[in-house]
Amino acid sequence: MKKLAAFALLAFASSNANAFSQETHKRIVIDAVAYMQQHPNTTQFAKLEAYANQLGLSVAGLGELLGQSAYDVDDFEDTFLCGAITGSCVQAPVWGLAESIVKYTSYWHFQNHTQGPDVHGNDFGGYNYDKLTVWGTVDNIAAGWLKGDYLDDGNGGETGWFGSDSSKYNTYGVTEAKYRIGSHSSYNMYDDFEEMPFQPIDNLGQYWYQSYLDTGNPQVLGFVFHTTDLLQPHHTWTTSALNHSSWESWVKDYYDQEQLNNGELVTAALGSFTPIDKNSHDIRPILTEGGAFSYSQGGIVLNSKDHYDRVNTAKAVVPHAIAMVVHILNHAMEQR
Repeated sequence: MKKLAAFALLAFASSNANAFSQETHKRIVIDAVAYMQQHPNTTQFAKLEAYANQLGLSVAGLGELLGQSAYDVDDFEDTFLCGAITGSCVQAPVWGLAESIVKYTSYWHFQNHTQGPDVHGNDFGGYNYDKLTVWGTVDNIAAGWLKGDYLDDGNGGETGWFGSDSSKYNTYGVTEAKYRIGSHSSYNMYDDFEEMPFQPIDNLGQYWYQSYLDTGNPQVLGFVFHTTDLLQPHHTWTTSALNHSSWESWVKDYYDQEQLNNGELVTAALGSFTPIDKNSHDIRPILTEGGAFSYSQGGIVLNSKDHYDRVNTAKAVVPHAIAMVVHILNHAMEQR
């Protein structure tokens, strides 16, 4: 009965908890491309248009493709957690089957600004239940439900009791390794969920950005822009709870009504970032700047549902998210 009650409570509390909603992720990227088109003299729009033409797309079509790719990152099937006893490995909790909630892949989408360097050597770590300084029902129930569960490390690796092992994907050897950029890991960091130090989202962004530079693939470039999660305060204060779900739904619902993509606000936000060095391929500094901004501006939305509190925060963080995408697109086009 206790687990059934946990099912019900967690499903209710975490419904639609995808940081910025997938629709908002897509919209932010589309609006960044539109901003560049409207400001060709202060952005790398000419090169962006040439890139679109090379792909046989209109500029709007390229924006749609990049935005859809940013949307798709929440649907990655690349992270499996395995039962401590059963050894059964799944990509989402059983209570996620009937609810629109995050897959385990979303645990890579945080950058904890309430803490300093993590055990991997990153300047800011990712989601780690043991290191949270703010948390709520969703965090607590997930940690209780997943207590002792381990990250899938492939066949022949960690197992449940009596050697039980139904590995589905070598998450440690593939996904974690991709996002380990410039840091170090050992598997014993990932053998108990409640202490797992997930890699931060800026490493995710850097992995996909380097992949874009290596391939020129626009879909891969679009994956980079899921890092606008860094402008979602819950992802820099780091919690799956505390109005996480209702805030993301509010942003989606009021995006147009409150003109969260206002061009003047985007222009002002552009000036608050340090442009990426043209000669560097490391975009993590600007991603961390975005995270620091949302951390400094957005704490109130963890504790308040007041419409005007949310408007004030959204009119700060959403234009900064659009501006961050513009900066990265400018840099990406300069590399062509």
